[in-house]
Amino acid sequence: MNQTLMFQPLVGNALLIGLAVAAALLLVFAIWRGLAGWALRALALGLVLVALCNPSLQQEERKPLSDIVILVVDESASQGLSDRSFQTAQAVEAIKAKIAALPNTELRIVHVADGKDNAGTLAMTALAGALAEVPQARVAGALLVTDGQVHDMGAVPVLPAPLQVLLTGHKTDWDRRLVITNAPAFAIMGEKTSLKFRIEDQGQAPVSAGASVDVTIALDADAPMSFSVPVGQDLDLPIQLPHAGINVLQLSIAKQPGELTDRNNAAVVQINGVRDRLRVLLVSGEPNPGERVWRNLLKSDPSVDLVHFTILRPPEKQDGIPVSELSLIAFPTKELFVDKIKEFDLIIFDRYAMRGILPMSYLQNVVDYVQNGGTVLVAAGPEFGQVDSLWRSPLAQILPVEPTSQIIEQGFRPALTDVGRRHPVTEGLEALAPKGGWGRWFRLIEVKQRSGQVLMSGPDDKPLLVLDRVGKGRVAVLASDQSWLWGRGYEGGGPQLELLRRLAHWMLKQPELEEEALEASATGQAMTITRRTILDEAPPPVTVTLPDGSTATVELKQTAPGQFQANYQAPQLGLYRLAEGDLARVVAVGPSAPKEFEETIASGDKLLPAVTPTKGGVMRLENGIPDIRLVNDGRPAAGRGWIGITPRGAYVTGEISVAALLPPWLYLLLAGLAAVMAWVIEGRRGAKG
Repeated sequence: MNQTLMFQPLVGNALLIGLAVAAALLLVFAIWRGLAGWALRALALGLVLVALCNPSLQQEERKPLSDIVILVVDESASQGLSDRSFQTAQAVEAIKAKIAALPNTELRIVHVADGKDNAGTLAMTALAGALAEVPQARVAGALLVTDGQVHDMGAVPVLPAPLQVLLTGHKTDWDRRLVITNAPAFAIMGEKTSLKFRIEDQGQAPVSAGASVDVTIALDADAPMSFSVPVGQDLDLPIQLPHAGINVLQLSIAKQPGELTDRNNAAVVQINGVRDRLRVLLVSGEPNPGERVWRNLLKSDPSVDLVHFTILRPPEKQDGIPVSELSLIAFPTKELFVDKIKEFDLIIFDRYAMRGILPMSYLQNVVDYVQNGGTVLVAAGPEFGQVDSLWRSPLAQILPVEPTSQIIEQGFRPALTDVGRRHPVTEGLEALAPKGGWGRWFRLIEVKQRSGQVLMSGPDDKPLLVLDRVGKGRVAVLASDQSWLWGRGYEGGGPQLELLRRLAHWMLKQPELEEEALEASATGQAMTITRRTILDEAPPPVTVTLPDGSTATVELKQTAPGQFQANYQAPQLGLYRLAEGDLARVVAVGPSAPKEFEETIASGDKLLPAVTPTKGGVMRLENGIPDIRLVNDGRPAAGRGWIGITPRGAYVTGEISVAALLPPWLYLLLAGLAAVMAWVIEGRRGAKG
């Protein structure tokens, strides 16, 4: 029970002060006059003033509350290294027992796992959340069992009691990690660029670890290569991207005996390969409406360097005009087809006929160019089925079709074949058809398929668009010169630009248009696996190799013709390898080395700014679990082998009662008696005098 004296004046404060001043003046006057009863008169006046102040006695029934100690247990991934989880479990059990032995003290435990989206260990956020759930007046202390690698030090809460850190790990721990210090997001295909990385040792690395280490480097799913590099130095790695789109570069080093983990021994860099300038050679046999289609398509792309020649004056033309009066540019056949043929990314023959301009040896150069990785597109016109056809040149070795010398001149609507509905060049084009379907074309050069895939067909299912791979290169034949009708909107037209754009990009080997491809993308830890194929049967399951070396099998479901997909929830952060037959792909889920493994050496340095102001301490568990003592507020709360908490003495108030200190009549009686006695004393003194 707690008692408190209270005053509740019966009159206003101004009147009360005035009465007190008047009483004081009367008391001074009585003393000055030498009245014998001045003390009793003062007592009487004082009792009257006290009565007006109305003193009361407040009684409270208080129930003491227990002190609360918050224990934050770090259970992030880095706490699983070495024997840290065992140290943590031992420390938690010991703290439970020690807190239970303290009077009027209870323990609240908060467990902290890895933060979402690779946020690391959010111990301070967890501590702040725990503090918000309890009254500040009851918090006697906070304990944090961790390796010290906390990643939210900007969220340190205001602590009303000491913060103590119990550090896992060992002073002799060491680790080696591979760090990417600078990597380009984009790089030009075929040109060298540089990536900077560093291999560094942390902690108490043994001298025997050596001054150099073998680093393994692999690009996409290619065979890796190894190089010996020094430890502790910034290094430049020259790289040259082989293809457009995302190129995944992997660097790794072997785990050394005694180091904490190899999860930070690898790094993955995704670099987007872009083409600098695409060089396209367009050779038109004679002016035609379709010629403008190719020119407009290629000139509209600022990344394309177009070299275009139209054969306006073939050698057999004899009109008597002197050569000196002609303004035509001579066709630089030797320069284009001998000296610089390898510089072109794509060669297009648009209605070209053999008229003695290009020697057979030059066309053989074109064949060799394709065999070594070049690309050729033949847009066929009526001359393709005649005696001067390109078919009757060395190009016949690589063409996927053979002309029959028949020209079909009738209206027909181009159609996709079964393969065409699955091939990325033409897949989905039917959805772009105008109302009523595609417009008609009126000429088809009849050809027989020799190899490759027929994506579009004309009347009687005759081949219209045929694609083929030859050696390292690619060849396409469009057996009509009427695609320009779609561009003009004849009978509603059709997706001319989209078709030709996809066709050109397939020939330029853009990854998104590969007909047999395995792709994967990750958003957070959700991975989407896509398999494209032009085969009739469904592909087999994809084998996924996890960062820890374990494997999983993922079944794919068809989502569109020629496209199969699956969603896979990645259980870990790191590098995943996907394989299906000859196809392989690597994808990084989060960083290859999560934040939890960037720095793995146990240290309290990061936590000192939060611990020092509270007069707490940092203790290593390898030295033993410290005792827990009670210390006064403001006193040091850590010492050799012990840590302290501050008792708070919090309570909750129950019943409250208020009673007058004395009844009013008693004040009046006592004041009256004092006044009468003063009068009597003064009267007697006067009688004696």
